[in-house]
Amino acid sequence: MSIARKILENTFIQVLGKLITAGLSIVVLKIISGYLGTSGYGDYTTIYQFLAFFGIIADFGIYTITVKEMSKDEDRIPVILGNVMGLRTFLAILAMLLAIATVFLMPRYADTLIPLGVLIATLATIITLLNGTISSVLQVHLKMQYATIGLVFGKIISVAYMVWVAYYAFTDNLVGGFYHLLWAGVIGNLVMFLVTSYYVRRYCKITYKFDFVYWKKIFVTSLPFGVALILNNIYFRLDVILMTFILPHSQTFVNPETECLKTLCADTEIGLYGVAMRVLEMLVIIPIYFMNSVLPVMARYIEEQSQKIRDLMQYSFDFLIATGLPILVGGFILAKPIIYFISDSEFVGGNVFTYGSDLAVRILMFAMLFSFVNALFGFTLVVLNKQVKLMYINAGAVLFNLVSNFLVIPIWGFRGAALTSVFSEIIIMIFAYLAAKKALGFHLSLRTFLSTFLSATVMGIVVYLGYMYMENIWFVWQLALLVPLGGITYLILMFKTKAITPEMIHLLKKR
Repeated sequence: MSIARKILENTFIQVLGKLITAGLSIVVLKIISGYLGTSGYGDYTTIYQFLAFFGIIADFGIYTITVKEMSKDEDRIPVILGNVMGLRTFLAILAMLLAIATVFLMPRYADTLIPLGVLIATLATIITLLNGTISSVLQVHLKMQYATIGLVFGKIISVAYMVWVAYYAFTDNLVGGFYHLLWAGVIGNLVMFLVTSYYVRRYCKITYKFDFVYWKKIFVTSLPFGVALILNNIYFRLDVILMTFILPHSQTFVNPETECLKTLCADTEIGLYGVAMRVLEMLVIIPIYFMNSVLPVMARYIEEQSQKIRDLMQYSFDFLIATGLPILVGGFILAKPIIYFISDSEFVGGNVFTYGSDLAVRILMFAMLFSFVNALFGFTLVVLNKQVKLMYINAGAVLFNLVSNFLVIPIWGFRGAALTSVFSEIIIMIFAYLAAKKALGFHLSLRTFLSTFLSATVMGIVVYLGYMYMENIWFVWQLALLVPLGGITYLILMFKTKAITPEMIHLLKKR
């Protein structure tokens, strides 16, 4: 089987699993947003965004470095995995203890549901980090379908628990239900970890090893990339945390103050923004999965000093643009029915609030496209051992994000935060591209990009006209008809403009 086909099959399997879990995540979002409302969902979002700051300390780029090291010498996979398990478990426990101590000491979160919620959700975060560690074995062998099975099973368990909480057990007790929704995530992640472990043992024994010299080597190697990831995570999550400090908070989501309907309120703004962020998070996993599949091949090409690395860069760029651009166009046009579908009417602009989650989706679609391209350049710098440059680039983005959010959040709330995210992604894209190009000396052709742009534009016109014609029809029918229509139109145009060529199809079939 060709390398290109193995990469795309591995990516496709992961994306297929993600589509299934994304469907389940939509069910989860529908349940939680309808059950808790905007302010309650704002607190729920704050908990996980808060933990993400500390969770990245335990990740620290170790997953990517681990896959890179395993790809170089597959005979040492058991030794590498055992030591990374030990190092990551230590970092995860340390990071979560720090998160718990911090949240309980912050006066801003006093008398809210956030501190106890963080305490519960730390368990889910630790399990997720361990699951990511052992799945690196499957990534190296391009067998991520097994990790996908664990992901789907875990999500099904979480959804079942949430249905029980929201519709049967805690219909009249929103506070108790709030905490049980967090426990649903813990139990689902535990199931995911157990299923993934079962399949990983087919390729490698899972044990803990405590070679502190090797721990130091892995930690030092991943340090620049880890700092870059921390900085990247900060600018991606910073807006939510800043909103909790800059804007006033409702006393309780069960009976929010009427004033929050008249002014910018932290939990309400975060609730509206959080729904749109969930859409973004579902989408940006696509380039991560794709680049994780490319990573072992890219590492081998770099090691062999193969000229094929430049072709790999071009194919990867074309794939990411061809995937992200139609999503941007379709998501921008269909933002309102998307929000109706995944949440509640309370989150749509013009119903309760002047601006709703649909506006945030439209803005964040641009951030999504730039993040697709950033994944390629970021992973390339890691493989080239240029993590320090990536660290500086992300540091600049964080500084820009911090200053901009302080200026715009008090005036525009989540709208300002969303726009800041877009410009942050642009900054990273420009400088990461320049750094990767200087280090590798590649040249990207824009021929496929122009064909893709033309195809996506025509697709957008078709979808927009259809949306105008169906404006007063139930939103489910709008999505059910317009999404396939747009997809078929786009694919036909991609073939017509030769953005997808017979040679590409032959390459995928080649053995």
